[in-house]
Amino acid sequence: MPQHTGPRRFVFVLLDQFTMLCFSSAVEALRIANRMSGRELYAWTLVGDGGEVAWCSAGIGFKLDSDLEEVTRDDTVLVCGGIDVAAATSRRVVSWLRREARKGAVMGGLCTAGYTLAKAGLLDGKRATIHWENQDSFTEEFEEVILTKSVFVIDGNRITTAGGTASIDLMLKIIADDHGEDLANLVADQLIYTSIRTDQDTQRLSIPTRIGVRHPKLGQVIRMMEQNIEEPISPATLAKDVGMSTRQLERLFRRYLNRSPKRYYMELRLGKARNLLMQTDMSVINVALACGFASPSHFSKCYRAHYNTTPYRERGAHGAKERA
Repeated sequence: MPQHTGPRRFVFVLLDQFTMLCFSSAVEALRIANRMSGRELYAWTLVGDGGEVAWCSAGIGFKLDSDLEEVTRDDTVLVCGGIDVAAATSRRVVSWLRREARKGAVMGGLCTAGYTLAKAGLLDGKRATIHWENQDSFTEEFEEVILTKSVFVIDGNRITTAGGTASIDLMLKIIADDHGEDLANLVADQLIYTSIRTDQDTQRLSIPTRIGVRHPKLGQVIRMMEQNIEEPISPATLAKDVGMSTRQLERLFRRYLNRSPKRYYMELRLGKARNLLMQTDMSVINVALACGFASPSHFSKCYRAHYNTTPYRERGAHGAKERA
């Protein structure tokens, strides 16, 4: 990363419907670093398409300092994303990112804005992360990006975070690299932030914590299910892989999750399908195949039974909502 003789400047690009927490967490860490050091170590400016007001997903407007302005190679550009980032990623923003990236500036995406960087081709061949809810659709659209489940990723002059408080972890890392661990720890103390995460930490809760069950074999089976959505594994094979009978596996799922392994697996696949329908332009047929359904008719039948609507109506309703 570049060396800074004066204050290191961050250019925050606020996309429509950006998540306020990911943005405010980053700015507050920088502000507190300045306060605790007694010097202006960091400066920042807010820009966006149009240069007037950017609205966050909580319905609060932020007055922008300028339109999409030129940056220097010493600036750090952080795009802040949120809800429906694909719609918020305008052609103008993509063109601007490509042009400014050629100057060699550090470019980053907070929360869902990893999508925006990828759309601009800035993450090709790079390690990156994005909010867990967007991982399925991101993987389908950007095969050339090495997607991880880390809280944040710094790969050369490209930065991505998973969203939310991950911005704090990222900024503490940057502050420590720029000015030492002591200052970063002072900032963390001011934020009452006691569990500082690194790029080695994953963004989602562990399976036992998420499902409220601490049974090692059950967690192992669920992990295998989550990693094999496109080509589902039979309950018999899952049971064999963890050293139990199919009947024992059935009892385990009934006892802890009140459903059969087959039902739980189906719900995982349908959940991924819903994400892909909402977040991508993939055809319903391709969504079905990506989620392990051999035919669109079977997919539609299962989807309707679970969500009380068809995949086509789900997508249509979502599109109408976004246009409203």
